[in-house]
Amino acid sequence: MLNYPEINNIALQIGPIKIYWYGISYLASFALAWWLAKIRAQKLNYHWNNEVIGDFIFYSAIGAIAGGHLGYVLFYNLKELLYDPLFLFKTWHGGMSFHGGLAGVVICLFIFARKTKLSFIEMLDFATPLTPLGLALGRIGNFINSELWGRVTTVPWGMLSEKGGPLPRHPSQLYEAFAEGIVLFIIIWIYSSKPRPKGTTSALFLCCYGVIRFTCEFFRDPDVHIGFIAANWLTMGQLLSLPMIAVGAYMMWFYNRGKNT
Repeated sequence: MLNYPEINNIALQIGPIKIYWYGISYLASFALAWWLAKIRAQKLNYHWNNEVIGDFIFYSAIGAIAGGHLGYVLFYNLKELLYDPLFLFKTWHGGMSFHGGLAGVVICLFIFARKTKLSFIEMLDFATPLTPLGLALGRIGNFINSELWGRVTTVPWGMLSEKGGPLPRHPSQLYEAFAEGIVLFIIIWIYSSKPRPKGTTSALFLCCYGVIRFTCEFFRDPDVHIGFIAANWLTMGQLLSLPMIAVGAYMMWFYNRGKNT
């Protein structure tokens, strides 16, 4: 059993201004995505200058943040929204949803693809390898915040945290940081390093993330105010991941039919 290293979730405070580690993790994610985008653009001969890459990151960031918050409200706090429609704008309550953020990024990249006159599918394939390491940083932010704890466990590395209760729990945030972040990045980056049929990089991401998230949810406590969705084991995260797997599998089949690169 391990003791959770109690970490102040405020990285820096200047007077009334507080800078949180979770916010820094998002900024670091976008900075890392910008750097990887430069590498991808050069490799694919997109001839994008820094301004275009900056616009690409800006569109993606808007989609991730707006979609992430909207998804959290719709998927995890719908009752609260129906009771108080203004809850959507009460961002100080926090809450982000990956699945909502994904939808937001897809919409914003569709707009950006139209602006740059690039294929929407090619744009998704371009963006996909930039995503996993940002997910890893976000999960580390969850760990620092001591939130989204795993289920009670007896494994030697189970962690005791004041916010997690009196029993040791799986450090599920770190599991997800490793699996959704490091492992998924390696898979997608290696796959996309060679010419592939268009759409298949995005398809692989959807399938792999869906399977990884579905698996990791078995080690993570469901949200207290929602609980299990069905059969006393299916969580909201698992429910939202199933369509990702299905869509990814269909895309992989569809875009591999003619082997169009």
